Amino acid sequence: MAAYSLGIVGVLALCLLSIVLAVYSGSSKGRAGALSGPVLPLDDNNLLYRIDRVHLNTVEALPPFVVPALLSMMVGVSPVTVATLVWVYVAIRLIHVAVYLRGGKAAKGGSIRTILYVSGAFVTVVLIAVTAVATIH
Repeated sequence: MAAYSLGIVGVLALCLLSIVLAVYSGSSKGRAGALSGPVLPLDDNNLLYRIDRVHLNTVEALPPFVVPALLSMMVGVSPVTVATLVWVYVAIRLIHVAVYLRGGKAAKGGSIRTILYVSGAFVTVVLIAVTAVATIH
């Protein structure tokens, strides 16, 4: 597994990001006197809403990426390919988080934030395809 150390560290970074965002979301709600659960109003201009959504979005995107990442290592996809795809995805997710938290036009749906999300989904599909091909061969 040492060959996959960079990929593994990237997967762990994604898991850590979701935990950091959970703490940030919860503490932000607590400081604002908000209850746990959905933040109202459902408005991208509401920082508390954006914090909550970026956390949930990160958690929602985690399993569809982590499962194929781990499977790719199990079936012997090139460690360089795995590490490259994992770290490209990590970079996309980090930029996505920063853009979403910053707010403004870039954080609105149909903008840079959406392009980043779709880019992450594309990297996930590539990882799934590479893993499927390695599994079949």
